[in-house]
Formats: sequence, C-alpha cells, structure tokens
Amino acid sequence: MTDNIAAGSPASDAFLPGEGYLGDPAVRAEWDNRYAERQQLWSGRPNGALVAEVAGLTPGRVLDVGCGEGADAVWLARGGWDVTALEVSGVALQRAAVHGRDAGVSVRWVHAALTEAALPPASFDLVSAQYPALLRTPDAAAERALLAAVAPGGVLLLVHHAGMDTQHAQDSGFDPADYVWPSMVAALLTDDWKVEVNEQRPRVAPDGGAGAHHTDDLVLRARRLR
Repeated sequence: MTDNIAAGSPASDAFLPGEGYLGDPAVRAEWDNRYAERQQLWSGRPNGALVAEVAGLTPGRVLDVGCGEGADAVWLARGGWDVTALEVSGVALQRAAVHGRDAGVSVRWVHAALTEAALPPASFDLVSAQYPALLRTPDAAAERALLAAVAPGGVLLLVHHAGMDTQHAQDSGFDPADYVWPSMVAALLTDDWKVEVNEQRPRVAPDGGAGAHHTDDLVLRARRLR
C-alpha cells in the first residue's frame, strides 16, 4: 500500500486487512483492543481545531496521521483534498474505510506507524496530526517524520490535549513522558519554518466520543518555507 503512495497512484477507498502492517505488532494490538471494546470510539465528526485551521487553505495533498475511524479524512476528502490516512489499528481502519465508502469519497488508507510508513518525503501540502499517540524515542523519529512529510510551502498542523504533557505517570500505565507533544516538535523547527500558531485555546469538541472531557487544545501550526 505504501508503494502505491510513493508511485502516486489513484486513491482507493478499499482497505484489505491482509495487505500487511508496517510497525510494532504490540502497538497495533494495543489499539486494536481499544477500538474493539466499543462499536464506535470517536464521535464520527471532524475535530474542531482541524476545521478552524484548514479554513482558507487551498486543498492539495494531505496526510492524516492517526486517522482513527476516519472522520477527519472523510471531511477533508469532501473538501477537495487528496487524502492519505495513516493508522496503526486495523480495526479502526476497517471502520474508516466503510465510512469513506458510505460517504462516497476516495482516501488512501495506510495501515502503518508514522515512522514505518515509507512516505514520500516533502510531498504533502498539509500534515494533520490530531491528538496523536506518537511514541517518543531518543532520536525524535516521530517528530522528524512529521516535519519531513511536509512539502515546501505546506503546513504542519499538530493538535493535542492541553495539560496532559505535564501530568505524572498514572496507575493505568499512561506516562506522558512516553509520548510526543507539540512543544517537542516546535523545538525542532529551524529557519526553514514559520510558526503561524502556537497556543493553548478552548477546545471545539464534537459531541460524543472518547476524549470529550478535555476542555483545551494545544495547537501548533507551522509552514515550511523551503
């Protein structure tokens, strides 16, 4: 499936679980289990920060990192974007493909982790990562993969829940220190980038779905100059 992306083949609304997964099997299993616990995990509507920040952008090629059940990807495709949607959970990706098919849009559904997806470098006009669970590594692989995917003139939009990055490790096993937060990506931006938004703001949340209790967003929007 990633070969098709690199070759620039037409988008497909099909997702075949047997086509293989690129990434850590343990991460896939963890997220498959989370999605399997509920018939629908998210609201089915696009994230408010994405809707606000994409307004005014000219549709082009977009990478949706951690697309979940496909609400953002389908919304972007309806808006004229050429969408590649990346997800580690096969359960979520199957639901996303059905969502896209029912909506009558075409999306490239890619079953892979961001750091393993072999995406063509500097090729997306928009890279959108809405509340992604990107694992932190000593070499900042996920942060660098986000930046590397953005084409010159393109935009990186990274949105996360405010306050989570400063929490202590929880009994449930969640440790914020294990994950990538907007400040870590912002720290890697060079003179080749212009920060357009870097702020905390009230969250415009879709009704229903997991995560609805979070009230504020961290929003990082940066444009690649060259």
